[in-house]
Amino acid sequence: MEKQAIVNSTDIARLKSCDPIFVIIDDLYGKPPSWSRPPDFTSLSKIILGQQISLESAEAHFRKLNNYLPEFAPQSLIKLSDEEMRNCQISRQKTVYLRELSLAILEKRIDLDVLAQLSEKEMRAKLTSIKGIGNWTVDIYLMFCLQSKDIMPLGDIAIINAIKELSGKKTMTQIERLSKKWRPLRSLAAYFLWHYYLNKRGRNAEF
Repeated sequence: MEKQAIVNSTDIARLKSCDPIFVIIDDLYGKPPSWSRPPDFTSLSKIILGQQISLESAEAHFRKLNNYLPEFAPQSLIKLSDEEMRNCQISRQKTVYLRELSLAILEKRIDLDVLAQLSEKEMRAKLTSIKGIGNWTVDIYLMFCLQSKDIMPLGDIAIINAIKELSGKKTMTQIERLSKKWRPLRSLAAYFLWHYYLNKRGRNAEF
């Protein structure tokens, strides 16, 4: 059975009833986009490229890489030289990460179709065994690619800043405690917080 999308009217009403900051966001900017991506190599690569840089920069780097490759696939990407990766504006560190992911798939150490059937804990353990994939990357993959409903990426600076601005909470302990109130809809809460953060700053709201 297909999973229900994170953004849906029933869950929005539930989330707004449990914390007024989501009423504020909805009044200001409306409901968030229903961000989603296919659960595949391309999506996971894009998330890796988005680590610690702006959405705009990550998208530009991906376009260069995608245009350079005959197909965006592990067997194509792993053949690129360091110089070719640099020409696509991919950093040395992310070059290593993308190669490690490609190798893990080619060697069948991970199968993204099989991963989608695992529990969150099992999937997180599998993915974080690959160099360059940490909890933030797994969080984004779980939300955008698998529509997991109760993920809160507290390693995301935009999420943290949005919570601080809207709630007045200052410390991570306070923020973690507040975010527990949003269970089991923390992914929807994260979508609202990104929606607020991007719109307030006049930035592209597309992931």
